Amino acid sequence: MVLSYSRKIFLRFYLDQRMANFLRGHEAAFTAWNGVPRVLLYDNLKSAVLERVGDAIRFHPTLLEFSAHYRFEPRPVAVARGNEKGRVERAIRYVRDNFFAARTWKNIEDLNNQAHDWCEGLAANRPCPENKSLSVHEVFAEEQPKLFSLPDNPYHTDEREEVKVGKTPYVRFDLNDYSVPHIHVQRILTVCATPNKVSILDGGNIIAEHNRSYEKGRQIEQESHIKELVARKKEARKHHGQNRLMQAAPSCSTLLIQAAERGYNLGSITAALLQLLDRYGATELEIAISDSLQRDVPHPNAVRLILEKRRDERNQLPPVHIDLPDDDRVRNLVVRPHNLSDYDKLQLPTEKLNDEN
Repeated sequence: MVLSYSRKIFLRFYLDQRMANFLRGHEAAFTAWNGVPRVLLYDNLKSAVLERVGDAIRFHPTLLEFSAHYRFEPRPVAVARGNEKGRVERAIRYVRDNFFAARTWKNIEDLNNQAHDWCEGLAANRPCPENKSLSVHEVFAEEQPKLFSLPDNPYHTDEREEVKVGKTPYVRFDLNDYSVPHIHVQRILTVCATPNKVSILDGGNIIAEHNRSYEKGRQIEQESHIKELVARKKEARKHHGQNRLMQAAPSCSTLLIQAAERGYNLGSITAALLQLLDRYGATELEIAISDSLQRDVPHPNAVRLILEKRRDERNQLPPVHIDLPDDDRVRNLVVRPHNLSDYDKLQLPTEKLNDEN
């Protein structure tokens, strides 16, 4: 941005040309000059002019709201009339030749720091084109009191967007995923973003804050969000196992209560009982648990010994444990046993088998 009288230059770089950064550049210039020009000339860019038919101009509504807040008049130049913005064109050429030439920088912060030093140094000390006996800095000192004063409250240039959280605790913003606490899944949240920070709100409460990333396809996470999610999943798995046990063997509820009263680890007890349920079945497990409770030994080792004793009394072979994949389609598959009498026919003589067919 260039002041018409003193030719004071304000130079700031951003990573995109969106409306938020367009207005942030205005606001930064007004702050640097400690004042607002009365009229701002614009080329016919879409951030300023949406439509133009002859002298009829439809301004961007956000720019009109911004200009009303700072009390300046936005005025677009005529189409294809470069002479109306000659001061800006010459300033751009001056920036290219005197700032960019052979300059290096590490990142955008470093580049903007160099731009600030250049604007307040070399560019401010150059001779003023309107009065070469004075520097731009000296003429700006005369011009600055004629600028409008800044309003007490700055215009909010934060990017604001409503987002839907799916089943996973992440919100998608600017092609990146930012983590939120797991209790906020399946909700509509609000993202407020500054150039350096992304804040996520549920109603009026900030539930997460992240450093903003300008890369694409990244997952930006807070360690606390991940720890809470892992703990929640472990707790859910434990309750799922307990519910399965109680449905298969109702006496299991009493066993878990008595085990907890004695300080046993319920997680390991639940896992052990689930293994016994898979190997011996619900009926046998219920009988064994009831027997162990009568013996006042609420522990899966006692249940296992009772199950093995009952199997030995019936002269049954030990159960064979089969590791199934963690897939409900396999674990819930119902297998109908085949009629083994068909195999007995294979031992019959060929003539008798033909007679039966």
